[in-house]
Amino acid sequence: MTTMLAMATDGNGAFIAINIERPTPGPTEVLIKTAAVGVNPVDWKTGSGHAMHRFFPKGGPVVLGWDVAGIVVEAGAGVTRFSAGDRVFGMPRFPKPAHAYAEFVVAGAREVARIPDNVSDTEAGAVPLAALTAWQSIVDTFKTRHGDRVLIHAASGGVGHLAVQIARARGAHVFATASPQNAAALRELGADHVIDYRTERFEDVATDMDAVLDLVGTADNVERSITALKRGGTLVVVPSPTHLPPRTQLDEAGITAHWILVEPDYAALEAIAAMMETGSLEVVVAATRTLTKMAELHAIGQAGGPMGKLVATVPQT
Repeated sequence: MTTMLAMATDGNGAFIAINIERPTPGPTEVLIKTAAVGVNPVDWKTGSGHAMHRFFPKGGPVVLGWDVAGIVVEAGAGVTRFSAGDRVFGMPRFPKPAHAYAEFVVAGAREVARIPDNVSDTEAGAVPLAALTAWQSIVDTFKTRHGDRVLIHAASGGVGHLAVQIARARGAHVFATASPQNAAALRELGADHVIDYRTERFEDVATDMDAVLDLVGTADNVERSITALKRGGTLVVVPSPTHLPPRTQLDEAGITAHWILVEPDYAALEAIAAMMETGSLEVVVAATRTLTKMAELHAIGQAGGPMGKLVATVPQT
C-alpha cells in the first residue's frame, strides 16, 4: 500500500498528522500531487461538527479541505482534458469530502481547470471555493450587467474581495462593507464606495441596489439588506439559509432572495483562470503555512483573520 501524509482533525478540534492510503483515480478522474491548499470558513465549521460535517464518515480522524492546486500525476480511464504534468486547480466533490488537506487528491476531470503559467500554485490554491461562490452569485444568479448597483457585505473576506472584482469587471457600480483598514485595498480592487460597517448604516449609503451579496448572514443584516434593494432586486445569502426572509416579506418588498451553495464548475474556473491570467482578478493571500501547520491557519481564520485568503503549501519532493 502506498501512503501519503494528511492533516486530520481528531474530533476535539486539534490537528494530527497521519499517514493514509494514497487515493487512486477512477474513470474520468485525475490524481493531483498537491502543491497548495486553500483554507475556508467551511473547513473549520465542518471540523467543529457543523456545515458539511454530516457528509463525512462518523468516527475517527477527519481530513478536511476542498481547495486544491497541483500537478496531475495520473489520469483515469476516459480522461481527455488532462495528462500527467498539467498544473490544475479546483474544488472537487463539494459539499462531499474531497480530503484536500493531503499530499495527493483525486478530483473529477471536469471539476478542475488549468492554472495559467503566470499564476503561482499558492494563488491558484487560494481561489476555487471563494471565487466560484463569487462567480455563481454575481454572474449566474444576479446576472450582473453594466450599470447595475451591487452591494457586497464582508467585502474584504475571501469571497468578498473576489466578488468585488468580478462585479466590477462586468461593469457594476460596486458598494462594499468592510472595516476602515481594508478600505483603500478594496478601492484598488474596484469598489466604488466602501462603507464602514461599524460607524455607518449601509442602507443609508447603498440605496436602490439591484443586488446584494450577503456574506455575513445574520438576521439583522438580512433585514437591513432588504431595505437597500430596489423593487425587482435580488438578495443572495451565503452563510446559511436559516435567515432567508419569509415569502410574504419578499413579496411585499418586491424582491427575490436565494441561499447559494457553491458547486464544482470547470467552465467558471476556466473563466476565473482567464481573469487571473490577464490580471483582472487578483487574489489577496493573507497568510501561508506549510501543510503540517494547518492548525495555525485555522486559528488565524477563526480569530477573524486579515484581508484575503489563507493557504497551506505542500513541500514538493
